[in-house]
Order: sequence, then structure tokens, then C-alpha cells
Amino acid sequence: MTRILLTLLATTLLSIPALAQDKDKPTAQQEKMKSCNAQASKKGMKGDERQAFMSDCLKADSKAPSAKQAAQQDKMKSCNAQASKKGMKGEERKAFMSDCLSADGKKDDQKMTAQQDKMKSCNAQASKKALKGDERKAFMSKCLSG
Repeated sequence: MTRILLTLLATTLLSIPALAQDKDKPTAQQEKMKSCNAQASKKGMKGDERQAFMSDCLKADSKAPSAKQAAQQDKMKSCNAQASKKGMKGEERKAFMSDCLSADGKKDDQKMTAQQDKMKSCNAQASKKALKGDERKAFMSKCLSG
């Protein structure tokens, strides 16, 4: 009986360091959270956009995103870039993102293409004039709004 108790006690004492090591090791969910957080930070996401991304990221399998998810991520990236370019913040940005993300894709694609064409044209003009720095920024702003 004493021998059994001593064996049990020794086994327990020997397993304590192993338990402590497992406690320090992050769980799979913690690793996934860390990875998703890093991705959101890398993309510069904040507020509701970050929250939505984190939710999707944590729900997703470790496999590549589906075509639908990839398309939604691309759309979110595009809408976010447009909002940033327009200097939107707070409620204005939130409303814009909501409209942009729920808008008909074809309509957005046509707008984006027209805007991209205008950007290319203005950029070419600025390059032709060899504009740099603040002078180029001012020219591009005026060109794109006109």
C-alpha cells in the first residue's frame, strides 16, 4: 500500500513541470487569434471593419478563403481604401463602408474603373510635368476633383 502511494506521489511530482509547460504554450485558438490580429494590423483595419474581419478570420478554417470570402475581402479592401482616400472618419466612414459593402458590385466596378482611368490620366500628366511632393499632391487633388 505504501509502495503504491509513493509511486503515485512520485508520478504526480514528475508530471507537474510538464503541466506547467503546457500552461505556457498557447492554445490553437490563441495562435489563431494572434495570426488574425496580425493580419488585421497589417491591413490597417480599425473599428467595425477590424471587428468584422476578426470574426470572419476566427470562424474560418485554416484553409484558404472561399471564392466568396476572397471577393468580400477584396471589396472590403477597396471600400476601405476609398474611405481613407476621402479622409472619412467616424459615423461618415461607417455609413460609407456600409453603403459600399452592400452596393451592387457591377455599379462599384464601373465607378472604380472610371476613377482608375482618371487617376491614370492625372498621374501621367503629373509625371510629364515632373511634379513631386506637395506640388504633385496639390495637382493630383485638383485634377481628380475637376
